[in-house]
Amino acid sequence: MRSSLARRAVASFAAILLLTPSILAFDSPLSSEAVREAYFLGQRHDDIGRYLDAYTKVLAQPQTGPYISSVQFLTPFAQLIQLSSQHSTGYSAQQAEQEHRKQPETVTIVIEIQLTESYGELLPQSAASRSGSGTGYRLRSPEFWRDFETQVWQGEKEIEPARLHGEPNYACSENGRCSMIGATLWLHFPAKAFDSDAAAVAITPPVGDPVAVDFDLSRLR
Repeated sequence: MRSSLARRAVASFAAILLLTPSILAFDSPLSSEAVREAYFLGQRHDDIGRYLDAYTKVLAQPQTGPYISSVQFLTPFAQLIQLSSQHSTGYSAQQAEQEHRKQPETVTIVIEIQLTESYGELLPQSAASRSGSGTGYRLRSPEFWRDFETQVWQGEKEIEPARLHGEPNYACSENGRCSMIGATLWLHFPAKAFDSDAAAVAITPPVGDPVAVDFDLSRLR
């Protein structure tokens, strides 16, 4: 039932994609010139977030349930900018190109999930399962992100990720106490899997409404 809701959420967008010519909109494979450009953009460390805004969709917070706060569609060009930004001195454009050519180009979709008051770190524990001295609550599993269903579409074609992984996110106070505040999911695809200039990403949480975002790949490098 929940999968069908997510499917309907992207149905209208999928109909538009069917009219789209079959071309790879973003740059792939990257030319030597594109690799150098991405390298130098990444070396401008203060501008990374602003440049990657074009690759990011920020979502409104729901009234209840977990908050799927953003979805990123990172092309090979965008990933190379990120990689370059992680290096400072001693990392050259030549090194960036050599490392880039060692592996196939990929697309990475990054999904940020935040816990909320109605979907928090603490879960009520039934009286039958707790001891007499229990607090009545238990911690949410750090692998809660596995309960979120993700789907990626181009038209009527669903694209399966080659790899999906996630990890919880924590906020720590000065006294060293850390609380889980959310999680990040990464979906990895071969770049060649995207053969038209638009894509839709649907996320179905275990509770709350599914969300869907679309990306105009013709506007991305």
